[in-house]
Amino acid sequence: MFLKIEAGLSVLALVLALTVPNLGSRWFEAIERSFGKLAKRRGLSVLVVGLTALALRAAFLPILPIPQPLIQDEFAYLLGADTFAHGRMTNPTPAMWRHFESLYILMRPTYNSKYPPAQSLFLAAGQVLMGHPFWGVWLSVGLMCAAITWMLQAWVGEGWALLGGFLAIVRIGAFSYWANSYWGGAVAALGGALALGALPRVKQGQRIRNAVLIGLGLAILANSRPYEGLVFSLPIGVALLAWMLSKERLPFSLSLRQVVLPLCVVLGLAAAWMAYYNWRVTGDPLKLPYQEYQAQYDPTPYFLWQSEKPLPKYRHPEMKEWEVNIDLRGFRSLQEGMGLAINETRKAILLWLFYVGPFFSVLLITAFVTLPYGFSWGSISQPTRFLILLLGVSLSGIGLEVFFYPQYAAPMTCLYFAILLLVARHLHEGRTRGKPQGVFLVRCLPVVTVVLFLLRVSVASLDMRGSAGETPWFAHSKTESTVGRKVLLSKLLQRTGLQLVLVRYSPGLYNLDLHKAGEWPPWGIWEWVYNSANIDSQKVIWAHDMGPAENEELIRYYKDRRVWLLYADDQPPKLVPYSEAEDAQAQASTRKGP
Repeated sequence: MFLKIEAGLSVLALVLALTVPNLGSRWFEAIERSFGKLAKRRGLSVLVVGLTALALRAAFLPILPIPQPLIQDEFAYLLGADTFAHGRMTNPTPAMWRHFESLYILMRPTYNSKYPPAQSLFLAAGQVLMGHPFWGVWLSVGLMCAAITWMLQAWVGEGWALLGGFLAIVRIGAFSYWANSYWGGAVAALGGALALGALPRVKQGQRIRNAVLIGLGLAILANSRPYEGLVFSLPIGVALLAWMLSKERLPFSLSLRQVVLPLCVVLGLAAAWMAYYNWRVTGDPLKLPYQEYQAQYDPTPYFLWQSEKPLPKYRHPEMKEWEVNIDLRGFRSLQEGMGLAINETRKAILLWLFYVGPFFSVLLITAFVTLPYGFSWGSISQPTRFLILLLGVSLSGIGLEVFFYPQYAAPMTCLYFAILLLVARHLHEGRTRGKPQGVFLVRCLPVVTVVLFLLRVSVASLDMRGSAGETPWFAHSKTESTVGRKVLLSKLLQRTGLQLVLVRYSPGLYNLDLHKAGEWPPWGIWEWVYNSANIDSQKVIWAHDMGPAENEELIRYYKDRRVWLLYADDQPPKLVPYSEAEDAQAQASTRKGP
C-alpha cells in the first residue's frame, strides 16, 4: 500500500516540477533558512537528531507497543542479551539440552546465541538499565540517526546532513523493523557511520579522537556484521593508508602518534575481546559461534563459491526440515537454470525497497538525465568518487552471499544517504540546464517523506495492517493478540506453580511442497522452543516433544512442574495436560504392566 502511495506522490511531484516548478518557493526558502541556522551548529544538530529519534519512537508506544519477538533470529539475540545481562559471556550446557535445541542456538560446548555479540550487548544494556531489551533497540536507533548526521556533515555539508538525519529518523527510526524488532540493523549502521564519518576528519584535523572513532566503528562492525563490515571497511583502510603515504600526509611522528597508535590500540582491544568471547563460547579464540553452529547444524554454505556439507544428525525433525527445505533448498536452487539471476534480482529489489524507493529513484533518474554534455568520471569530485567506489565494493560483497535481508547491508546505510543527498544537492544547486525543476523535486523530498510518515502513523493508530506489498521502510512487527506464543505464555504465567511445555509439531512443517499458497504459517509461529539464559529458573520452560521415553526423562528431572503438551500447528494451537495425551497414557499403561 505505502509503496503505491509513494509511487503516486513521486509521479505527482514530477508533474508539478514540470508544470509549476516555482510553487511554494517563498515558503520553502523560509524553512531552508531556519534549518540552515540549526545546521551551522554542528554538534547541536547531531544531538537534536538523536534526541528526536528517541523521543519520536517513545511517543509512539501507545500505537506501537514494545514488540514481542516473532522469529528465530530475535530469540537468539535475546538469549545473548540475557546472558550478558546476567554478567556472563556464555552459559553452561543445560542438563537436558537435547530437549532445548533450537534454530540459531548453540547448546555445546556452551549454551548461547550463534550471532555476533554487538546487537545482544545493546539489548542487554536496555534490559539492565531500563528493564527491557527493547530499550537497547531504542538506544541503538537514536545513536544510529545521530551518527548518520555526524557522518554526513563531513561528506555532504552541514545543511544537507541535517536533512539526512531527519530522513533517517522518518524512514528507519520509527516504523522500520530495525526499530520494532530485535533482529538488528541499527547497530551495524552506527558502526558504519562512525568509521566513514571519521575518515575525512582524520585527514582534515589533528585529533586523536577521530582515529579512535574509526577504530570504534570498525570494532562495532566486526561484532555485528563481520563479513559485510569487513568488505565495507577495506576501502576505508586503503584510503587511510593512501593518505598517510601521500604528499598531503602529516609528519610521520605526528601521524604515528595521532592516527596509527590510537587506531591500533582500539582495534587491538577489540580483537582481544573478540578472541576472549570466542574462547568462552566455542573453546577456540579463532572460532566464531557462527562457525560452530554451522559445523553442528547447518549444511548450507553462506557464499556462492562454497559447496554444501553433509547433513548432520538432527534430533528434532523440524530443525532438519528447516535446514533442508528452506536454507539448503534455497542454495540448491541457485545451481539450477536462472536461480542465481533470480536470487541476485531479489537482493536488488530488497535493497531498492529499503534504501531507495520510488521518490529517490525519481531524483536519481532526473540527475542522470540532466547531466551536462561531456560529463565524465573525471568530472566527479574525488570524495564523491570514493563514495561511489565504496558502494560498488560493498554491493559486490553482498552479491557473493547466498542469503540477503536489508540488515545485511546495514554498514552501508550512511553511504546510501550520502550518495542520495549528493544527487539532491546537485539538483538543488540548479545545475539542470538552468531550469528550476530539479530544485522543486528536491524540495518535495521532505514533503513526500513526511506525508508517508503521517499516513503510517494513522494506519498504526487504527491498528491496520499494510498490504502485503508495503515497503520495508515502514514494516513493523505485529505485537497484539494475533501472536500465538505471546498469548499462550501470558496465560501460563498467570497460573500458580512452575510449568513445562512440550511442543509437538506436525510433520512437514517446513516442507514447501506440502503448503499451498496462502497457507504457509507466518513468521513467528514456526518455532516455540526458546528459553532464557537460566532455563531452570524460568516459570515456563519450553521443550521439544521427543516421544514418551525421552519425555519421561525430562519430566522426572523437572518433577515439580506441571507438564503440558502443545499441539503447535493446530489452529489455534492447542494446549492440553500431558497426562491426558494419548501417548503419555500409553506410556503410563506400559509402566503399570498387565
